[in-house]
Amino acid sequence: MAAASGLVERRSLVDLILLSAVAGEHLLVIGPPGTAKSAAVRRVAKVLNGSYFDYLLGRFTEPSELFGPVDIQKLKVGVVETATEGMLPEAEIVFLDEVFLGSTAILNTLLGILNERRFRRGQTSKECPLRICVGAANSLPEDESLSAFADRFLVRHFVDEVPDSQLESLLAQGWESDRVLPEVKIDMELLDRLTAIARSADVTGVHSLLADCIRLLRKENIKLSDRRIVKSQRLISAAAVIDGRTKPEESDIWPILHVIPRKEDQAAARDILKDKLAESHSSTLLDAAENASMGKLARAQRLLEKAEMHLALPREEQNRLAMEALGREIDTCFSATSIPEKLKLAREELIKELETAE
Repeated sequence: MAAASGLVERRSLVDLILLSAVAGEHLLVIGPPGTAKSAAVRRVAKVLNGSYFDYLLGRFTEPSELFGPVDIQKLKVGVVETATEGMLPEAEIVFLDEVFLGSTAILNTLLGILNERRFRRGQTSKECPLRICVGAANSLPEDESLSAFADRFLVRHFVDEVPDSQLESLLAQGWESDRVLPEVKIDMELLDRLTAIARSADVTGVHSLLADCIRLLRKENIKLSDRRIVKSQRLISAAAVIDGRTKPEESDIWPILHVIPRKEDQAAARDILKDKLAESHSSTLLDAAENASMGKLARAQRLLEKAEMHLALPREEQNRLAMEALGREIDTCFSATSIPEKLKLAREELIKELETAE
């Protein structure tokens, strides 16, 4: 989607932000500082045209910095209420960096907002329009009380620094990203309609497959809480709706991997579930589906989109080196007999363009 433009190796994150928002769930991103976590959330908020709030938490952050100060005028008449205008309780999309550094008072208030979409403080109690909260941290907390708070973020995504092979793209796209912001493509009203469709979808068709996945994970001592298992259906349903279908299918089961809380368990689960997730793909959430399943269908869809993007450009704007690299990636991933027909045709068009440009 448009929000991912200019963000190298972060399309999976953008995909998961959109998936979580449609599912009505929250996302926790774990990775080192400076890896474009906040940039991805800001760009999604821009595309969705939603009210946005972000904050970097610290040990000494006061609740009023997030939720608003006490309303002085009402305090004069003995009423203790919070002035929330422009603050977190009135935001539709929220990003909280270093989320586990918040005080007990902050985290307790956040729990009510995350779980119930309701802000309670003093005599103030109000509904919150929050669709998604994205929390970020350098690592998962070891403290048991913080782990309980972290569990309220259903979706987990782990990011690393951009690899050496992508440094040129990082430099080029990073230089342009702040100057070329994404245009608004959809709005919150559409997001709400998608959420409503996803919530009413019939998910019984994937129950057997989902249960088989859980059993395989348990057999390898990768255990999910009952709450996570049940709520994973929201992500699977949302994946289907975003892909244009009102009933989840086998290809939509891939979000189960992002419900697994720990990075090492996610890595193990990719291998454990490789047969169950082999048919996973999404024509919209390309990178997230491929990242979860490592399946050939998802990979083919992503490569096809890249090829079509290059071929759609005027010849003078085409990046020859990038097209050659894409051709090599296609040949690495697929043999002459295994390559899907559409991707095969796109590969042939890439070759023609490269030969013509010589």
